[in-house]
Amino acid sequence: MKGRVYMERNETAALIRGGEAVFGLELGSTRIKAVLIGPHGEVLASGSYDWENRLEQGVWTYHMDDVWHGIQESYKNLAASVEEKYGEKITHLKALGFSAMMHGYLAFDREGELLVPFRTWRNTMTEEAAADLTSRFGFNIPQRWSIAHLHQAILNNEPHVKDIAFITTLAGYVHWKLTGEKVLGIGDASGMFPIDSEHNVYDSGMMDTFDILHKEHNLPWRLRDILPQIRLAGEDAGELTDAGALLLDPTGTLKPGAPLCPPEGDAGTGMTATNSVRVRTGNISAGTSVFAMIVLEKALSKVHTEIDMVTTPTGKPVAMVHCNNCTSDINAWAGLFKSFAELIGAKCSMPQALDTMFFEALKGDADCGGLVSCNYFSGEPITGMEEGRPLFMRLPDSAFTIQNFARTQLYSAMATLKIGMDILIEKEHAEVDSLLGHGGFFKAKGVGQKLMAGALHTPVSVMETAGEGGPWGMALLASYLVNAEDGETLELRVGRRHIQLRIGSYCVTSRLLEGEFLDYRAAIPKSSTTEIVVSTREFISSVERVSLLITDRLKSPLRCRFEGNEIHLSCSTAIGRASYSFSAAILGDAVEMGFNNRYLLDALRNSEGDEVRLQLNGPLSPMKVLPREGEDYLFLVLPVRLKTD
Repeated sequence: MKGRVYMERNETAALIRGGEAVFGLELGSTRIKAVLIGPHGEVLASGSYDWENRLEQGVWTYHMDDVWHGIQESYKNLAASVEEKYGEKITHLKALGFSAMMHGYLAFDREGELLVPFRTWRNTMTEEAAADLTSRFGFNIPQRWSIAHLHQAILNNEPHVKDIAFITTLAGYVHWKLTGEKVLGIGDASGMFPIDSEHNVYDSGMMDTFDILHKEHNLPWRLRDILPQIRLAGEDAGELTDAGALLLDPTGTLKPGAPLCPPEGDAGTGMTATNSVRVRTGNISAGTSVFAMIVLEKALSKVHTEIDMVTTPTGKPVAMVHCNNCTSDINAWAGLFKSFAELIGAKCSMPQALDTMFFEALKGDADCGGLVSCNYFSGEPITGMEEGRPLFMRLPDSAFTIQNFARTQLYSAMATLKIGMDILIEKEHAEVDSLLGHGGFFKAKGVGQKLMAGALHTPVSVMETAGEGGPWGMALLASYLVNAEDGETLELRVGRRHIQLRIGSYCVTSRLLEGEFLDYRAAIPKSSTTEIVVSTREFISSVERVSLLITDRLKSPLRCRFEGNEIHLSCSTAIGRASYSFSAAILGDAVEMGFNNRYLLDALRNSEGDEVRLQLNGPLSPMKVLPREGEDYLFLVLPVRLKTD
């Protein structure tokens, strides 16, 4: 084993020494994270730097000096990790890629000087401009989009407007300084200005409308001349210059010349990291902000101000529900609890405080005990809040426990997202086969996933690397740039009975052999003739007790009779018979039905709360397992047909 580890270490060291590793970095709202990956996407090393946005004169911003300091510290930490683990210095890279939080406003003059402080996505100062452009374009323009910021600056007669030579995003700015190229990945560009997805360019008609709208201002530029050029995933976007290499690694150890893939936004890297780039897939990124994205099968029926239209890194249309607020207020409360713990002499780290809040939230009441929280650390366009108003409320008779408080905070972080998702799923009938979660909200294993699924009434899966998806997704895009053959594209076509993959001259077709995937919604009984409330723990222990006679070789259905105020369990195998009865609150018809004991235990063990509610509709209909109150989760346990004694 030691020899194998040593060999793998030597192989990785040789790979790094030979300049075959790929680098990806993402500037998130609270953390800058860098990763180094190998040829198969495996993470070789990472480095990070924590930072915070500033609220200065009513504007959420970051200083450009902080941008470069954070990038350099992240790279330095990664390089140190590489040297410690593999004994190698990074001198050459096979490829690089940089991503950052989408949207915002960075405007530069002809000398490349920043004209006004960076206005981030978090600002809600463009309500007038966003509403005006949405009306004129017939296309939703959110407040955080770059074009909304530009339009608002013109409406406000800001003097810097006449000097604009170039506007871009944070990722586009970093890429420009490292390569000299004013380009942007199409996913990030779609958060600046609407995209014509048929031709993968900015919508020319809307650009003309914008220019005509501002003709009276006599601006010395046209919109198409100041926007970055669009690039798709896999396309060349420049190489690391001498100056760029020194910006990234001031020690001079890293040499120039490596190619860079198109810079992307955090939405694009999230889609890449979760493999949510094909039609009917989606992902949820939950951190400082929260957004859900679904790759659309068909266009939306009308404009919704709660839903953005953006693209994948290859230009496919994506519906995006973006909310300005998510974990900031949760972090603030966790910091308060940490400080209190330290005051009474307890040792408590921030991760400990956050984990405790998350896991205790699972123990809270379904209705959060009547507690209410507004988590708006900053303004929230979806609900019309211009400024941040974090607020916690309760009535004198509310169940004010730490469990209910924590649950309230977590549900508050998802409340605004649910508004947009309900429109997308229930009104627009957008189809989604899977939702993958990533970001800090999902770090506490199982907690964010369960509560998010309950809030959205949609199953949510979470990656093992839930908190680190962005930089890894960017590194994958950089790897795709150099590992795909020239001109090679990847095309995925999904039909009702076939899936077809085309890459280069190869075509692979997979056919559904028999039947279609279960329409689980149709399988859920709409009514019930029997309803039971039972202790979760007692039901589990009773099933386990009676199931002792059931093995892989000696199979038998678990017979369950629900009658009066009692549940009677029994089974019979070649080695004997077992039975057990216990009390429960039963309303409705008596019923006897059989279950696979393992499937029944799986549902009960994953249920939250001290009690569960069972709904039955006869012996051959699936049993619904629900929380005693509310519908935070739903399990269906299919029955087994019992033989007549």
